[in-house]
Amino acid sequence: MNAIHTSSMRLSLRLEAAALCAAAIALTFIYYPLVSWWVYLLLFFTPDIGMLGYLVSPKVGAFSYNLLHHQGVALLTCVAGGLLGSEVVIFIGMLLFAHSAFDRVFGYGLKYATDFKDTHLGRIGR
Repeated sequence: MNAIHTSSMRLSLRLEAAALCAAAIALTFIYYPLVSWWVYLLLFFTPDIGMLGYLVSPKVGAFSYNLLHHQGVALLTCVAGGLLGSEVVIFIGMLLFAHSAFDRVFGYGLKYATDFKDTHLGRIGR
């Protein structure tokens, strides 16, 4: 694959992630209008605690990071919240989804166990 196609695909993926992030944030504030923007901003970065697993090993770090950044997990959390009738769990799922999309805008994908910089979107920092 040539560099032009790779570059346009990366741009396309980042634009898609930006749209998903914006939609998730907008939906959160539509459904939870009483949540203060500064509280949301503070909570928005909490999924990054998954990086603490890297203090144990790259394998544990990749697992803990991916658990909190996987969009499927985020959607399942929303569904579980709906089934349980828990607004808090739905909110957490929406927050996880928005955060994971935000990270993908900047090229931070799901991690491989080899190194923090090895992601499903390619190596960070190339």
